[in-house]
Amino acid sequence: MRPFEYVRAADVGQAVTMVSADPDTSYLAGGTTQVDLMKDGVLGPGRLVDITRLPLGGITHTGSAIRVGALATMEELAADPVVIERLPFVREALLLGASTQLRNLATIGGNLLQRARCRYFRDPTVEACNKRNPGSGCAAITGFARMHAILGTSDHCIALHASDVAVPLAALDAVVHVQGLDGPRSVPLTQFHLPPGDTPQIENVLRHGELITAVEVPLLPAGARSHYLKVRDRVSYEFALTSAGAALVMEDGLIREARVALGGVGTIPWRAWDAEDVLREAPAGRETFRAAADAALEGARTLPGTAFKVELAKRTLVRTLETIAGVQA
Repeated sequence: MRPFEYVRAADVGQAVTMVSADPDTSYLAGGTTQVDLMKDGVLGPGRLVDITRLPLGGITHTGSAIRVGALATMEELAADPVVIERLPFVREALLLGASTQLRNLATIGGNLLQRARCRYFRDPTVEACNKRNPGSGCAAITGFARMHAILGTSDHCIALHASDVAVPLAALDAVVHVQGLDGPRSVPLTQFHLPPGDTPQIENVLRHGELITAVEVPLLPAGARSHYLKVRDRVSYEFALTSAGAALVMEDGLIREARVALGGVGTIPWRAWDAEDVLREAPAGRETFRAAADAALEGARTLPGTAFKVELAKRTLVRTLETIAGVQA
């Protein structure tokens, strides 16, 4: 690990000023991604600004939403009574996302900013990684790519966004609140992460030094049903091969409102807008659900190692929707 300077910020303004002024300075919160990548030699900031004691935690409730402080932990959010009652698929995603030990440390802001789990990105001995070394190529495209994306990819990167909780948050139209030198701004989560395109090293819309302060999460309407399903190689806290988070409002056998997002398949948390269009005002049943799944995976781009994900993702979404609607498989 490269030697670094450690500084503890006294307030948000000081933290933003210190990091913004120096491209070699980064924030430190829970550290569950940052520290690992520093140990592996993937990241090497010259200075870390500790923000863990800033007043950016807590969960507050309004009539139609909750506001989650960026430093609130995964465990705190999963245990919140309003989340348990009104956002059950958010709670399911949190509980399936990490062990209890990690959930007590990892922050919500950090979860949204977690770096790619691509084996090539995380191995500094691999030269060809456009995310780590822009312009060097993408070893995953020609290598073993089982845990990689099939939606939102480019010729320059197929790295997967691995967050579980970002999937239902994207489906809910959550909003990320940010503080920078120019003041606060708000970004819809569906616009926060950037697909790789020609610049895989740019993963989100944050400017250097901008700090996530909170995430605003709309509540599901009364009567809505939701579920998060995660398919993985082993039960014990593995990353998703495929996952789906969905919420439905049903009336007289028809789906009046639908929200759908996918995980384990996208370079960003993947909002399945086309699937929602298929579901809306359609009868709740297997035929409708399969049509929605087909729409969600339209345009998937696969390699030999990821081709299996297309059908698996479709079945994951169908099962999720069947569970929500109480339809027999």
